[in-house]
Amino acid sequence: MSFDKWFNSQDRLVQVILLVVPFVGWIVECLVRLSVALRTKSIIHIVVLLLFLFVGWTWILCVIDLVYLILKGNLILGK
Repeated sequence: MSFDKWFNSQDRLVQVILLVVPFVGWIVECLVRLSVALRTKSIIHIVVLLLFLFVGWTWILCVIDLVYLILKGNLILGK
């Protein structure tokens, strides 16, 4: 699964739009997290995936990730 590589290869504006749209942003976040967790098999990435599955829908984590994406160009622990 290489959804994270696809997401990171998109233009920054497309990434921001995908994260800002309600519910779509949460699904994109979860798919990126799942892709990274399956590729790296790191316990940290698995914990972050579970965190976004259960509390990512509250928008707090999505807003933090959106700001980080705008500043740094990728999601927190999303590489």
